[in-house]
Amino acid sequence: MPRETVTAAHSLWTADLPDNAYPAVRDTRVDVAVVGGGIAGVTTALRLKRAGLTVAVVEADRVGGGVSGNNTAKVTALQSTVYSTITDKHGTGAAADYATASLAGVAEVAALAGSVDCDLRRAPAYTYAFGPDELPAVEHEGLAAARAGLPVDRDRGEGMGVPFEVYGAVRLDDQLALHPVRYVRGLAALVDGDGSHVFEHSRATHVSEGSPCRVHTATGDVTADRVVIATHYPILDRGVYFARLEPTRSYCVAVGLRSGAPPTGLAISAGSPSWSLSAYRDQLIVCGQGHPTGDRPGEPYAVLEAFAREHWDVEEVTHRWSAQDPSAYDQLPMVGPYTPGSTRLFVATGFMKWGLSGGTFAAMLLSDLITGVDNPWAARFSPHRFSLKSAPKLLELNGRTAASMVGDRLRPPDTRDLADVPRGQARVVGKSGVYRDEDDTLHAVSLRCTHLGCLVRFNDAERSWDCPCHGSRFDVDGNVLEGPATKPLTRHDVDC
Repeated sequence: MPRETVTAAHSLWTADLPDNAYPAVRDTRVDVAVVGGGIAGVTTALRLKRAGLTVAVVEADRVGGGVSGNNTAKVTALQSTVYSTITDKHGTGAAADYATASLAGVAEVAALAGSVDCDLRRAPAYTYAFGPDELPAVEHEGLAAARAGLPVDRDRGEGMGVPFEVYGAVRLDDQLALHPVRYVRGLAALVDGDGSHVFEHSRATHVSEGSPCRVHTATGDVTADRVVIATHYPILDRGVYFARLEPTRSYCVAVGLRSGAPPTGLAISAGSPSWSLSAYRDQLIVCGQGHPTGDRPGEPYAVLEAFAREHWDVEEVTHRWSAQDPSAYDQLPMVGPYTPGSTRLFVATGFMKWGLSGGTFAAMLLSDLITGVDNPWAARFSPHRFSLKSAPKLLELNGRTAASMVGDRLRPPDTRDLADVPRGQARVVGKSGVYRDEDDTLHAVSLRCTHLGCLVRFNDAERSWDCPCHGSRFDVDGNVLEGPATKPLTRHDVDC
């Protein structure tokens, strides 16, 4: 009989977060403040420090504990069907720029990882056909990737190391896998010191753009000549990024095997749903089941576990985790000045689930912009480009948001009472979102998102309140888990 699944409180990677933390913000003056302690922010900070500037990383929680610590740990320029998507929307030139930048990001990670103990290994990456119906998409991606300049090969996935039939694959050799938390925290250790700082448990609540700029937190301000917003989803409403980004959630399980071996390659299928496969040491990692944030996910962990058990001899599932990723309406990252003409405030976002390579090349681009170095990717990834061909997608995104806002306000009031809330589940009771934990304690919060006022919805898989409009997430007590919101949901008093 299979052993009972373990639901870990952390991902396979964040389980290694150390107990000791960097200090909270104190009043500090540096050349550049970087808001966000993930791979984009920390890599930007390290590159700027090595260019001779003083920097301060301002992280709301723990460095590496956000999306950078809740991903697939693949660092690759071959990314599912990204190249065929970009080519169809923007042409081969845009796909070629994205390929060049992604390859540079992979190379930069390899170079930086030489100073960090992060279990770095080389492996081929694959986009594969799980069924015969996915083969045309794989062939289309192979052609688009080759035209974009990636040195890809076509095969049948013989090197993937999987126990099921693969109907075709595109392969890119010499890509990377690593322990992302050890990697990001290793880079952060190189940032801290010599006039530069790393701050944790310091949520930025506001940024004043001036001469100088100020990053405001509850414990102090960081004053700087320039500010980089690398919070994955931009936390400042100026620039209207919330109207141009679509957040989605995806899920992962880490599996211990009784016999057999995990995959040797870094693989993702071309269809929907996609099956993303990799390994860490002797463990199998299966990811997928993506959906727009705010939609009810069903039972994604059970589906991933069932897939693993169908194809491998599973002993136990040791970890479960999820991540949220914003994609721009036109399917290219947004990296550059935060607002048109800004010379002091910068942003990096929209990595389309490939932040380990995308966040790294974003750091390369940002550090060039700040230090006055010409970068050939600047125009392509400018946040202020406009794609006429992608305009219908922009209208679709904002149409869904408007529908959510209007539908929320037309929804009849809920007449259930607290007795209707089972343990381990949540219900809407009146104007409150109420969760009853396994100890029979009730947690009640306002349903009104503190970003722009949409009504949040409960995610049963993650036990969180998620906003369907712009992706903000909150725990059962209303604390912010994910931006763009920076303020918690209002707590409501309830009687048990």
